[in-house]
Parts: sequence; structure tokens; C-alpha cells
Amino acid sequence: MPSTASTSSSNGTRPAGETSEARIAKALAHPLRARILQRLGERVASPGDLAVELGAPLGVVSYHVRMLRDYDCVELVRTEPRRGALQHFYKATARPTLDEGQWRTLPSGLRGELAGETIQELVTDLAAAADEGALEDPEVVLARTPLELDEKAFKKLNKLLAKTQEQVHAIAAESAARGTDGVFATELGLLHFKRAGNDS
Repeated sequence: MPSTASTSSSNGTRPAGETSEARIAKALAHPLRARILQRLGERVASPGDLAVELGAPLGVVSYHVRMLRDYDCVELVRTEPRRGALQHFYKATARPTLDEGQWRTLPSGLRGELAGETIQELVTDLAAAADEGALEDPEVVLARTPLELDEKAFKKLNKLLAKTQEQVHAIAAESAARGTDGVFATELGLLHFKRAGNDS
């Protein structure tokens, strides 16, 4: 039978008073760690599961999962015996999100990779929902709004979307506090970007 556990390993070398945002920034500083944290934010998984899904060596994935645990970004939720070994299953304890300033500190290549993966996952989930007819629900919200903005307006809109994201998580927390009866999975995607051709 699977055993359950809940641990949060702290790294004794981490600076005292380090914020959760700083830990997430460090977690996202490596592309593979960022991908692992993103997956563990969606579901519980073992390093073995993640290695297969991400096409990375098990030893490397296990190392980065331990790093995420030391950053208090993931926690062990259960162990299961499998093929003569004990498999460890983790989930994310921190949302892999950064504010504008922290996002800017990431290498440009990593920002592009994270953006590409997020968009691809959104497209995949949209396709699955469409196949099930979920997009025919009259309560679905769908909008596309091309804009022409100056830099000040662009940043102002970004701040508004950041506040909206905070409110989204607050609403989700309220729902969780009411219990699991009648709960169903939904997904919200927020995109605001400078369109191609602005330099031409």
C-alpha cells in the first residue's frame, strides 16, 4: 500500500529571511527545474515519471527535484514501492510565477522557453476541451483584442493583468475553502505581448 508523507526540506545554507519570490526565481533559473516545477504544479509525480515525460536522465531530474525541495518549492506527498525500489512522489508548494521585475532577471532564452511551453500546454488543453465539446458551454469566456498602445499604456495594462491574476488565486482559494462538492477543473490563460512587425 502507498504510504503518505508531507515534508518540507529546508536548505541550511539559504540566506535567512529569503522570500518565497526569491526561491521561485532561483528555481526557475535552470530550464529543466522550471519545467519540473511547472509539471508538479499541475499534478503529483515522481522523478521517474518526470524523466520519461521530459526526456531527461533520471539522475539529472532527481537532482533538480532535490534542489526544488531545498528551495521549499516542492514537497514529498507519498512513497510507493515499485520494481524493488521506493518511488517518491512530489507536488509543488509554490506557484511558478514571478512578478515583472523577477521575470526580467531570467535569461532571455529561458523566458522564451518558458513562454513557448506555457503556450503549447494551453493550446493542448484547448484542443482537448474542444474535442470533448467543452468550448460549446455558454459560460466559456473567449476574447481576442488587438491594441495599439504606447509604452506607458502597455505597462499599465500589464499591471492590471497582474492584479487580475492575484484575484484569480484568491477566488480559487475561496472555492477550495468551501469544499470539494461540485468542483470541476477550469483553466484561465492570460497573454499580453507586443505583436510581430513593430520594428519594421
